[in-house]
Amino acid sequence: MSDTPSPVRRRSGRGARERILKAATELFTAQGVNATGMDQLTTVAHVSKRTLYTHFASKDDLVQAYLRELEDGLLPAEVVPGEPCPDAREQLLAIFDWPQGRTDGPLRGCPFLNAAVEVPDPDHPVHLMVAAYKREFARRLTALARVAGARDPEALGEQLALLYDGAVARSTALNATGPGAHARAVAIALVDAAID
Repeated sequence: MSDTPSPVRRRSGRGARERILKAATELFTAQGVNATGMDQLTTVAHVSKRTLYTHFASKDDLVQAYLRELEDGLLPAEVVPGEPCPDAREQLLAIFDWPQGRTDGPLRGCPFLNAAVEVPDPDHPVHLMVAAYKREFARRLTALARVAGARDPEALGEQLALLYDGAVARSTALNATGPGAHARAVAIALVDAAID
């Protein structure tokens, strides 16, 4: 019997892109973009470097794909012109409905804010994507505020976006979900004052 470790078994074929994105999501969420190396990604995704680079030309491309995979699930509800928008007030507040209690590991907060911190160059494609996401986040809140009857929907949308980002950052720093509940209480006061 040999003491030589066996090489990591690679899976080829269909599903490689999905495995790479799944591995990127797990690793970027757990340890951050900069701390995650391409060797680690290939090991977790069970692909070769060649396969990884076939699907993603660079780590920046992979980070952008990872963020694109997340954005629809993290953005507030979209207001579609001509379609009913049930309880816009509650949809405004829903962004603060986070699971409460302890987690097994550290809270990592907003993946978009994390990416902006890790890629600080404001002209970098990842940073530009984050800025576009954050603008869209506020735009959707503004549209919901308009439907809810806010006197100044643009101001309310920006206030709620800022409150959300602050609460997420505080949750990350404290490794606690409680700031979401406190932010929701502040959001209720903001929304009700803007709609009255």
